[in-house]
Order: sequence, then C-alpha cells, then structure tokens
Amino acid sequence: MLQSLFGLFYLSALSQLVTLTGIQATCPIKLNPPSVVVEYGSSVSVDCSTDVTHDGMGWEAPEGSVPMTKAKLISWKVSNLRQWEIKPQCYMHYDKKQCSTFLPITIYKTPDSVFISTVDHRGPMTEGSWYEFQCVIINVAPVKNLIVKWFKGETEVYNETFNDTIKTPVTKTSTLEITANRSDDGAQYRCEAELELGADGPQPPLKMKSKSIQITVPYSPQHINLVEIIKKTDGDVTLNCKVAANPPAIYSWSSEHLKEMKSSAVLSSSTLTPGNYTCTATNPLGESKKVFIVNFAGSLHTFMGFLIFLPLLVALGIIMSLVHTCLTRAIEEKSCETQVRVVAYAKGDQSKGTEIERNVRK
Repeated sequence: MLQSLFGLFYLSALSQLVTLTGIQATCPIKLNPPSVVVEYGSSVSVDCSTDVTHDGMGWEAPEGSVPMTKAKLISWKVSNLRQWEIKPQCYMHYDKKQCSTFLPITIYKTPDSVFISTVDHRGPMTEGSWYEFQCVIINVAPVKNLIVKWFKGETEVYNETFNDTIKTPVTKTSTLEITANRSDDGAQYRCEAELELGADGPQPPLKMKSKSIQITVPYSPQHINLVEIIKKTDGDVTLNCKVAANPPAIYSWSSEHLKEMKSSAVLSSSTLTPGNYTCTATNPLGESKKVFIVNFAGSLHTFMGFLIFLPLLVALGIIMSLVHTCLTRAIEEKSCETQVRVVAYAKGDQSKGTEIERNVRK
C-alpha cells in the first residue's frame, strides 16, 4: 500500500516537473524561425509568439534576455553573439502553469587556416613506396559539422568526418595515405575543410582550401605493347617508340637494315626496308625494348593489275588445253596409220598396202 502511494506521488511530482520546465507538447508557443544557424560574433533575432491569453511571457538567456511581459510577441535579439554554450528559451505562464520552448541554435566559426604537408618526407617519392599527407584545420566549430575532403587534381579521393560534440573551436588533423606510382608524377594534392550546416546554414556550404602540393615520382620507361607490326605501303613508314618516363628516356635503334645510328623516338621514312627494328628507351631507372616488324602490304595498284591480267591468264589456260587435246588426237591417228600399213605388208601385197595408206591419209 505504501509503495503504491509512493509511486503515485513520484509520478505526480514528475508530471509537475515536466510541466514547469516546459517539456510538454501542449505549450502554445511558436518560434520564428524555429531554429537558427549563426556565425560567431554575428547578430541574431528570433520571435516568440502565442495566440492564447497568458499571465506573462519572456526570454531567458545569458545574452539578450527579455523580462516577462503581457505581450503576445517578444523578440530575442543579440547584436554580437559570443556565447558558445547559449541555450535561449522562451517561457510563458499559462493556465496557472509555466511552459517553455528552447531555441535550437548552431554557432559556427570558419577555420583560421587550412594547410597541407607531407609527413616525414621531402623531395621526390619512390614508385611503389608508402607516403602520408597531413591536413591541419585550425580553430573550426562545430567540429561535428566539419567534412575534410582530399583531392588529387580536381578528383575527390577521400573524405573524413568527426563525431566530437564539443561546440567551441578546435584544431583537427586529417591524414591521407598513398602508395606512389607513375600516375602520381606531377599530380597536385590538396585538402578542403567544409562546414555542412544543413538547410538553415549558408548555401552552398562554407569551404576553405589548402594550397596544393605537387609531387614528383621518378619512374622507368615501360612500353605497353612490346611488339608492333607495321604494313609497308607506297607511302612513308612511321615507327613511334615514344614512351613516358621520368627522367625522360633516351632512345636508340638497332636493325640490320639501318646504315647509321638513330637516337630519335620516331623513325619515319619511305625507304625503310621490310624487316625487324628494335627500339630501346633508357633512363637511370631502367629500360624498355620494343620491336617493330615491317612487312609489305598489297597496294591498290597491285590489286588492279591482277584484275587486268586475270582474263589473259584464263585465255592462256584455255589455249594450252586445246593444244594438248589436238596433240593427243594427232598422236592417236598416226598410230592407226602405222598399224594398217604393217598388216598390208605382212600379206605380201605392197600395192594394196599403198592404197590403204592413201585412204587413211584422206
């Protein structure tokens, strides 16, 4: 029984506390705007109004407080807001109770500076090695709204956010790790601090960029295709051996068809003989060889000549076939004549044999 009475007393007290602190849904107060985002040191103004009859309303805040009044609209105004932890609330005595509404407020400060550096390294980078960049954002608030973005050229490669709930300015550090490769040679890296303050904040979001760091990554020449077949026609033949490298490559050519040394990246000539040509691209970090195989290619003139002589070749074949047929028949007829004559002479009748020979020849 005592426990039940104590429970009822506790719930009643809690209800009164909630009512007195204004944490109930029926407080007929309206804030305009309902929330604010303001830069540290700037001015701010928010109206508090009601449509009901009340016994007094006012603003309670470390700066810009408004004493209780019978008016139905009062304004909280601060011309130079410098309180980071401020929590303004509009309160009202209504129906023999007091209720209040807190103003959600975000106070921000852009960074004093943003700068980028490499960690424990200076000078050219080695291809395949690991490196770290560091971005320092000095005195920014609130840090929970901070986004640090990393860029290679104009492409975003990484971003970082923070979960800190502190409202006062802090200095934050973000890092980016890379493995250097030849595509990084000459690339520019930078970081960017952005305050994303939502729909009530500045649009577009406030940004501050660091300077860019351009990195150098020396690398050896490396051809993608090590063999290339070139079809030689009536025009010039071009052998292009050019390849990226840092420092730039030096070129040399070798072939049994070259009469003198060549040191250019490209050979272009109409007198190059079909065969193999080897190009070597060299720098202090290594070399790369590429073989060009030059072959003859059928031209349009050759094809047209073949079309012209094709009928002649066909005719020549027909003639040779007819000659062969005639020769075959002639040999067969001569063989018959000889056989007749032999038969006649064998019977001892020479005159008859002569007559038969004449008839055969006819």
